[in-house]
Amino acid sequence: MWLSANESEALALSLSVATRSVLLSLPFALLLAWVLTRKQFHGRTVLDAFVHLPLVLPPVVVGYILLLLFGARGPIGSWLDRVFGIELIFTRNGAALATAVMSFPLMVRAMRISLENVDRGLEDAARTLGAGAFDRFATITLPLMLPGVLAGAITAFSAALGEFGAVITFVSNIPGETRTLPLALYTALQTPGGDTEAARLAIISCVLGLGGLLLSEWFARRVRRMLGR
Repeated sequence: MWLSANESEALALSLSVATRSVLLSLPFALLLAWVLTRKQFHGRTVLDAFVHLPLVLPPVVVGYILLLLFGARGPIGSWLDRVFGIELIFTRNGAALATAVMSFPLMVRAMRISLENVDRGLEDAARTLGAGAFDRFATITLPLMLPGVLAGAITAFSAALGEFGAVITFVSNIPGETRTLPLALYTALQTPGGDTEAARLAIISCVLGLGGLLLSEWFARRVRRMLGR
């Protein structure tokens, strides 16, 4: 009730974009976590570094790279538009892509740590009993690494809510389409008399971020208790 229409719109859009980014990146994060943990191959270190590159690059650089690749004249963006009619530049789907790229390393890292703690002896025992690779993963590996999957997904969701640089560079700051909470806060700070609105948005961002981190830890502990770990 104490939020303005613009603030409510920015909050709803942020939640929508963060949800889309997690759903988009979750399968790829799970696959890469498994590959980087269980497979040995040439170039593994390079792939690992590439996956974690968004953590060390300025977000504006990531947004610029996305603009080059997925923009209207980019090799991937023009192909998606021509073949599937999908436009990412200046859209909320593009904002979801930008936040997914920035939060992807956090998700992969949480899953890798959890997967490294899975006892391979259980998988070997299932293999001797005739279980196939997919059955072993679905019934043994995935349930045991579930705390890391949940923690990674929730942490990535929280990080996506606060992403600014990559989003504003790739999809701009369009009200109702790409103006998420951080962009709305930036706009309020640039607007005369917008200090009160900026303070409310900052409080919302802090509450959402803290709540996401606490929820991630709570889920991880609860699942570990359920698994008897």
